[in-house]
This record gives sequence, C-alpha cells and structure tokens, in this order.
Amino acid sequence: MIRWRRGTVTGLRRRWRGAVELDVAVEPRRPGDPAGVRALAYPVLVGEPEVGDRVLLNLNALALGLGTGGYALVVALPDRLPADADRPGHVVKARYTPLQAVVLAADEDDSPHRAVLASADSVDGMPVVIADLHSALPAVIAGVHADRPDARIGYVMTDGGALPAWFSRTLDALADRLAGVVTAGQAFGGDLEASNVHTGLLAARHVLRADVAVVAQGPGNLGTGTPWGFSGVAVGEAVNAVAALSGRPVGSLRISAADPRARHYGVSHHSLTAYGRVALAPADLVVPAGVDPALGVDTALEPLRHRHRVVTVPLDGLDDALRALPVKLSTMGRDLDADHTYFLAAAAAGRHAASLLRAAGPST
Repeated sequence: MIRWRRGTVTGLRRRWRGAVELDVAVEPRRPGDPAGVRALAYPVLVGEPEVGDRVLLNLNALALGLGTGGYALVVALPDRLPADADRPGHVVKARYTPLQAVVLAADEDDSPHRAVLASADSVDGMPVVIADLHSALPAVIAGVHADRPDARIGYVMTDGGALPAWFSRTLDALADRLAGVVTAGQAFGGDLEASNVHTGLLAARHVLRADVAVVAQGPGNLGTGTPWGFSGVAVGEAVNAVAALSGRPVGSLRISAADPRARHYGVSHHSLTAYGRVALAPADLVVPAGVDPALGVDTALEPLRHRHRVVTVPLDGLDDALRALPVKLSTMGRDLDADHTYFLAAAAAGRHAASLLRAAGPST
C-alpha cells in the first residue's frame, strides 16, 4: 500500500504557508527507482528539514503520476524529530493513520470560541457557494469580489481531496482575499478546525464573521469513473448542511467545453448527481449567461428544476476579474483560456452569492 524509500535532502526549494519543497537523493530499493525526487514536507508534522537530513519518504503519489500531488511526501526526519507539541486540543484528524494529528477544534472546551459556537444554531441566511473541485475556489472569490470587494469570504475545506490545507498553494496566494480557512472532517491545517461541515459553516459565520462562505474539497479529487464513485457527492451533502443551518445554498456547476471525457463535457455528471440525487434541499444553481447551446446545459438541468432554482448570471467584467487573480487558474491541467467556461461558471456562482448579500446584509 505504501512505497517506502529513504533519502537525503540535497536542496531546499519553494516554500509556502505550512509546506516546503525539497530535492531528495533516493536510496534505491528496486530497479528503475529514481535517483532523485522532488519532495514535500509539512514542518508542523515532521519538523523543519535541512540539507543533509535523512528523510523517510512515501512515493505513492509519484508512482501513480497524480496530477495534483506528484510529490514524494516526507513521513519523518528520523535523526532529528521535532519536539513534542505543547498546545491545547483533543480532536484527532487523519485518525489512526501513522501521522494522526491532534488539533484544537473551534468549538471544543479549550477554544476561545467555545461559548459562541456552543450557542450557534444558524448561519443567518449567509450565502454559501458549493463547488466540486478546489480549482473553483479562486474563481468563486473573483466573482464575489467583482461586485462586493468588501465582502468577507470564509472557505470551508472538506476532506474529499488533500487533507492538509498546507498542500494548497492557492490558499497561500489568496490569504489576503479570505477571512480565513476552516478545515472540516478529516482535513486539517486551516485557521480554524471543525469536526464536520456543519460546525465548519458555523465557525465561518460566527468566528471568521464571513459574509459569504465557500465549501469545496482540498486539492485533488477522488473518482473511479463510475456513476457514484467520486468524492464530489459531498457537494449534495453540503447543500443539505447549509439548508439545515438556515443558509442560502448556491450551486457552482461544473461545466466544461474542453473536457474530453463525455461524462464531464457540458454539465459534469458530478454536478448532476450531487444536486439531482444527493441534495434534498433546494439550491440556486448558477448558469453563466451566453453559454454555448451546443453544451446542452438547459437540457441537462431540466430534471433538476423541480427542486432547484436555475439562475442565469451575466458575465460582464468576470473575465477581467479572473485574470487579475494572484494565482494561476488550472483545472485538470487546463488553464483559464483552455477551459474558459469552467472558470466563468464558478465566477458566476460567486457573483450570484454577492447579489444575495444586498438582501441579507453583511455579517454583524
């Protein structure tokens, strides 16, 4: 299940919040092993690596050629272990794995936010944009801020993709555009920790004081190519959570004119299944104005209209907002120009959420 290797750090590369890239010389165990690899370490978990350190590596992501996770991952610095963490917290994430981490949940006894979250039962009509992929997050933010640059946006990261928020360079680049990150479920490493999406949403509203929240998994995506075998089914469950907490669910549709796979061309089956079969509460499903009729979006969404409200949103100014982002947009290896419709659809969902603020008012 794990491709273990030993190696030695030969160089330090980029670093961003919570993560550092390394060059590592690998001790081969079998023919064809690479002589050197690019590795990623999370210093909070394993300590600060230095040139010359011996490291224990997990090579699974490299061996599988994962597009979003093509790193060897540092499991330990066996000769220089970090000191024991002396900080409050009793909630365990990545439970019963070798690197299970103890964190302070926003609503547990030792948290300064315990009192407010213990009594919180609603997000007070807050618009919540729900997206399938992490790559939609910057586009949603661009859409919100195109019309409401003052809006506070909280990101609730679910555990369908990467578990450490530190893996995301997007979050590092967008730190000044977010009120904060809440890592929910088994995900960890955010500004706040939550046990599930419900408490994550409450923390976003009442601790981060978000006007708008975005719910999406971390980088990466699990999928088997079968009708139900994908992590994005959690999108429908997030709709239900938002509704249960008296929020306003806004569905960011995964629409592509560039994906070569039939199941993701036009409206992805991920969106159709999550909103059509899993979501039991109504949401606003956002369609970008002027979408190519050949994509069959209206036809694909017709069976969903009995439960959801399909909203068409104008796109004026959104392309400029996307290009002004401080992060390079990419989804499934395609940039903004290669999959323009996908990013415009996410930005349109953000714009719609911003329009709902005019009625609901900002957080207080």
